[in-house]
Amino acid sequence: MRKGSIKNTRINSEVQKELANIIRGDIKDPRIAPMTCVTDVEVAPDLKTCKVYISVLGDEEARKDTLAGLKSAEGYIRHQLASSLNLRNTPSLTFVPDVSTEYGMKMSQLIDEVINKEN
Repeated sequence: MRKGSIKNTRINSEVQKELANIIRGDIKDPRIAPMTCVTDVEVAPDLKTCKVYISVLGDEEARKDTLAGLKSAEGYIRHQLASSLNLRNTPSLTFVPDVSTEYGMKMSQLIDEVINKEN
C-alpha cells in the first residue's frame, strides 16, 4: 500500500474517527483536557506506526498534561482501536501536539492589529 493511495487515506480517516471516539468517551484520565481534538492521523503504509496529531484548547501546561495522559493510556487506546477496527496490524501510536490552530489564531490577531493601526 502506498502512502497517498485511496486505501491509506480511508484507513487514516477511520483511525482518526475511532481515536476521537475513544479519547472522548472511554478514557477517564483527569490529565486529559476536555477540549482535546484529534486533528490528523498518519498511518504508515505497512500499518506498523501511526502519528496522531492532537490539538488541545488551553495553555501549555494543559497540552503537556494531556499528552502525558494519552501516552500513559496508549496501550488501552491501542487495544480499543484493535477491537473496533479490523486491520491486519494495529499500529503503535505516537501522539504529536498540533499547534496549527494557535498559530492561525496568532496570525489572525497580528493581521487585526495591522488593520487597526492603519485606521
